[in-house]
Amino acid sequence: MKASPSIDRLSGILERFRVQAQLHHSGALCGLNHFDACEGHGYLHVLRRGQLKVSHPGARDLPKSMHFDEPTLLLYPRPFTHRFHNAPVEGSDFTCARLHFDGGLYNPLARALPPLIALPLARVSGLDLALELLFAETDRVRCGQRLLVDRIFEVVVIQLIRWLLDHPLEAGVRPGFITGLSDPRLARALVAMHDAPGEPWSVERMSECAGMSRTAFSNTFREVVGQTPADYLNDWRMALAQNRLREGQPIKVLAEELGYANPSALSRAFSAKVGMSPRDWLTKTSVGSDE
Repeated sequence: MKASPSIDRLSGILERFRVQAQLHHSGALCGLNHFDACEGHGYLHVLRRGQLKVSHPGARDLPKSMHFDEPTLLLYPRPFTHRFHNAPVEGSDFTCARLHFDGGLYNPLARALPPLIALPLARVSGLDLALELLFAETDRVRCGQRLLVDRIFEVVVIQLIRWLLDHPLEAGVRPGFITGLSDPRLARALVAMHDAPGEPWSVERMSECAGMSRTAFSNTFREVVGQTPADYLNDWRMALAQNRLREGQPIKVLAEELGYANPSALSRAFSAKVGMSPRDWLTKTSVGSDE
């Protein structure tokens, strides 16, 4: 099911929670290559040629090993330990990037995606031109190559997410805002909330955006997204608050931006959701990022 093409379902999210890519490797990978979750990166691997066996040591929600024998894209949106097993000589050909989602584990997009998305390149329409440019840039060194390659990788990520919005079940996406954005009616309400989180969003107003009755909207939203509209709105506001706090935004300004009567009201909502005050949370996350 596809949303109306007149609705931009991604920009409101990506403008607030950027995805940044950094070239990690281009060329053959031979033998065993280890990508440790402790490094704190997500990864985007493009298997250009050859075969690949990837293993997930200790993983509970992914197969212990997987095999690929055609050009394939593998996206690990969150830090996740994985190992590539390739031939010891003349290994398969890869182009890989480290990924950083603004907010880390608190990024709503990274949290909504499964731990791994593995898709044959031929299945994802719209990737051809970006990948052609990506491979052309990584095949030989030219001025500004690294910066350009990083930006192209980010384009590939956006194109992949765009594809996921139209094929969430095929990609194994759990109920959440991605499945919600795949519904043409719910998408209108979700985009409106993403773009204007500080507005007074009653269920009636949300349902009007969706063009549905209040009851039908509430039931459909809960079934497709996995939570009530009010809970989703609260989670979205808290994700924005966390991201903006990390950027140094004062709680007073945040309260006005996110639709709370005063800083105390935002602090109470934050504590109820996160389990600690904004000040304590910011101190904890700042210490954790320095370790």
